[in-house]
Amino acid sequence: MVSHKENAALAQQLFQEAVDRYGIPQGALTLHQDRGSPMIARSYLDLMGELGVTCSHSRPRVSNDNPFSESQFKTSKYQPDYPGRFESIVHARQWYRAYVDWYNLQHPHSGRAGFTPEQVFTGRYREIAEVRQRALDDSFEAHPERFLRGRPKVAMPPASVSINPVQPDDDDPAPYSVVNFPTLAAASGSATKSTLIFNDLSESG
Repeated sequence: MVSHKENAALAQQLFQEAVDRYGIPQGALTLHQDRGSPMIARSYLDLMGELGVTCSHSRPRVSNDNPFSESQFKTSKYQPDYPGRFESIVHARQWYRAYVDWYNLQHPHSGRAGFTPEQVFTGRYREIAEVRQRALDDSFEAHPERFLRGRPKVAMPPASVSINPVQPDDDDPAPYSVVNFPTLAAASGSATKSTLIFNDLSESG
């Protein structure tokens, strides 16, 4: 979302649309974000509770608690055609629409073992990995002497990624059912074990 302003109402609109678009089930999502005013507004946290989304927040005054989001900002700003300054909000939306399509659909990422975000998100990476593995197997059969470590194996994306993971506690039968910092969701007892993703609206303008 690219907007002239940032507020809790826009944040609610964005995540309601995302949950509806991708069919996110209740209790399946943990959202990591900074502590900007829209992200801690009661109306926003109430909606997250209604959607079954557990909220995790960066620590106060810790700029690197959302490294994936910050890394994505750097990727966008280091693009060869990044304009530096946008002429208008229409210009910004046009540029970011093309950038997001490229980032999701074409950009192989080292942290995802050379797969694109779309391939990992949809599960298509498994089919692609099979094609890559066949190519490696053919190369190995033709020239095994080139592979000093034996038969090569296709690297796969990590099964899970977390930010400031909660350490296991022997006294807690479900140690990962809590978030790092108290939120309305956690306080109400609705925090659940879930996949950790990130989002950051601090530069949505």
